[in-house]
Amino acid sequence: MTVLYKANMVRGAEWARFFAERAPDLPFRLWPDIGNPADIRYLVAWVPPEDIATTFPHLELVFSVGAGVDQFDATKLPPHLPLIRMLEPGIAETMVEYVTMAVLGLHRDLLHFIAQQREQVWREIRITPAKRRGVGVMGLGQLGHAVLERLRAFGFPLFGWNRSPREIPGVTCYVGVDTLPRFLSQTDILICLLPLTEETRGILNADLFARLPRGAGLVSVGRGPQLVEADFLAALDTGLLSGAVLDVTEPEPLPAGHPFWSHPRILLTPHNASMTMPDTAVDFVLDAIARHRRGEELPGLVDRTRGY
Repeated sequence: MTVLYKANMVRGAEWARFFAERAPDLPFRLWPDIGNPADIRYLVAWVPPEDIATTFPHLELVFSVGAGVDQFDATKLPPHLPLIRMLEPGIAETMVEYVTMAVLGLHRDLLHFIAQQREQVWREIRITPAKRRGVGVMGLGQLGHAVLERLRAFGFPLFGWNRSPREIPGVTCYVGVDTLPRFLSQTDILICLLPLTEETRGILNADLFARLPRGAGLVSVGRGPQLVEADFLAALDTGLLSGAVLDVTEPEPLPAGHPFWSHPRILLTPHNASMTMPDTAVDFVLDAIARHRRGEELPGLVDRTRGY
């Protein structure tokens, strides 16, 4: 029974070291050194190899190294093969840090001050108290819940929107498409943490921006295809949005000359809002393997019908 890792090779070396320390009897290989394909029982990957089913005939579990699984083509995975998204705590911890930074930056007009500094302009901007700035999160899974827990300390009115019901202390939660306009109308800073599905593709569009309070801010940390680029730029240019922090784009990386690179109201980062930490990720994978062997419920098991 062998574990095969196919993702960032620098971090892969760390994975190999932790596996050797914590599971010395469990063979661990780094792509492309797969050895005998028939020995591979567990695959840990960001972008999976082609023809998984035929290449690895005895595969039992597939792990995504990230919190999302939209990079997997589910049609190429046998229906019986469990797909598991990463739930190790490092992902949530780093996402919370990033979103807190982004929200506070938008709340305190950081993008405006950066632009003023470049122009050598000294001009005050009146501070809006946190209690008058609604912050809303779309997507109330593990990451959305963790983000809201941290933001509560700053005194923002907090709102959440999700496909299925959620209860989070101190957060007004909304469920389903029918409640989206009400959620948006109270959200001065919108955080998109939705998984990428057919329902969420293009959800950050002109209609959504028009339903936000004028001058709202956007933090996009879901997936790039959720944002309709032309609608987004128009919203910035007309003042519907005052600024945005983007960690995800379509494509990635953006080509040279793309308007996002130089727009004064956009802070752009290279899809590193959160990062899987090899130390705790290895513990998560080993625990899931042990649960699988015992026939127990698997953490992070993806519902193929929902896509997450």
